[in-house]
Amino acid sequence: MNFELVTDTSSNLVDDVIDRFGIHVLPLQFTIDGVAHQSYLKGEKSDLKRFYTMMRAGKTISTSLPILSASEETLRAILDRGSDLLYLGFSSALSGTFQATALLLDQLAREYPERKVLYVDTLAASGGEGLLVYKAALMASKGASIEEVRDWVEDSKLHLAHWFTVDDLMFLFRGGRVSRTSAWAGTMLNIKPVMHVDDEGRLIPLEKTRGRKKSIQGLFRHMEETALAPVEEQTVFITHGDCLEDAEALAALIRERWKGIDIVINYIDPVIGAHSGPGTLALFFLATGRK
Repeated sequence: MNFELVTDTSSNLVDDVIDRFGIHVLPLQFTIDGVAHQSYLKGEKSDLKRFYTMMRAGKTISTSLPILSASEETLRAILDRGSDLLYLGFSSALSGTFQATALLLDQLAREYPERKVLYVDTLAASGGEGLLVYKAALMASKGASIEEVRDWVEDSKLHLAHWFTVDDLMFLFRGGRVSRTSAWAGTMLNIKPVMHVDDEGRLIPLEKTRGRKKSIQGLFRHMEETALAPVEEQTVFITHGDCLEDAEALAALIRERWKGIDIVINYIDPVIGAHSGPGTLALFFLATGRK
């Protein structure tokens, strides 16, 4: 690889992928009862089950933009050792992370005119962003140039389908994604919405299902209807907010339909999980379109 890939913790990549391809992950920040934490520290294992246990217990959790001084240190180190870099970032419609990092990269590009400093707003989140980073890393490992990888991500990002459901609408209410009335009514009626991320990178409620089992079936149905063939040759990402059994149930449906398909399951990181809540279940795959 003649350049280095950079993303942020919202990509929810498993450690094996990060280590295999040497991907740099810029940590975002969250606080629990006023105590600040970084969402990713290389070589350290986060206890995400404990994080979601604290959410269920009612701990006050908030999120903030990345620590730009730490991001700058990582990015400068790449450029100082003579490498070009490509940053694939969290949807600008959901966070200010991409804009803040892009401004920093523009500054560094002026300081290092001999280096290529490129970036893409993936308009994606969680495993959607992560799957694009994974595909980009595979291309780079096979010799694709930085421009070829950048162009593939730009051309493919609106074919990266995001489908997810949540277990408790009150967390989306606290994050400003649904109204208080909708959250309370949905909770009382056992509504489990099926949602997606649209072409602008925004979170969009699409369907209302009654009960968890139907919402999981809804995620699978959307994949069945829109996934790009040959589906069994795809790599699919599933992320979850401490509901591994549901993630495995969804994976079982997919494997039963498409034998031999590659599925990667991982936790949703604290920055996204703080807004979606425990019990969030998300499915990501290449499709004819995001909807």
